[in-house]
Amino acid sequence: MQTTVKLYSLEYSDVKTYLATSLFVLGNIVVPQLFHLVPQGGITWLPIYFFTLIGAYKYGWRVGLLTAIASPLINSLLFGMPLVTGLPAILLKSVLLAVFAGMAATRFKKASLWMLLAVVLAYQVIGTLGEWIMKGDFYLAVQDFRIGVPGMLMQVFGGWGIINYIIRK
Repeated sequence: MQTTVKLYSLEYSDVKTYLATSLFVLGNIVVPQLFHLVPQGGITWLPIYFFTLIGAYKYGWRVGLLTAIASPLINSLLFGMPLVTGLPAILLKSVLLAVFAGMAATRFKKASLWMLLAVVLAYQVIGTLGEWIMKGDFYLAVQDFRIGVPGMLMQVFGGWGIINYIIRK
């Protein structure tokens, strides 16, 4: 299923970039806190990536990149989650997500379920390889594929719904 939506590519010199980023970072702070109320909610639902995907896809890779970097750092500083030891892998995946989502939106100019699935799988597969290299533990590196499939599905279907129906303009 595919719907035509207005996608943007905001510049760093545009105030809208920082306003949009602020809203998406706020979402990436509030939503993970809610999911962390449920046992293993963070590692099952992967909420730290949700608004990074939406921001990058809808408003461009710059908004996505700012959101991808600020969200995990602020969450870790304020709430201790993600743990400092987990930040490099989460930052890697967040940045990959921002870049892939921004590139897909720019290249294909539509937000389909298949496109979002491809973006999520791309950042997860490459990010998992990077995490494996960083941590030297394959079992730990594939944790998102072992436990986080509901979160990946939430990113695809929830992201598609928000991009296509809630922030359509």
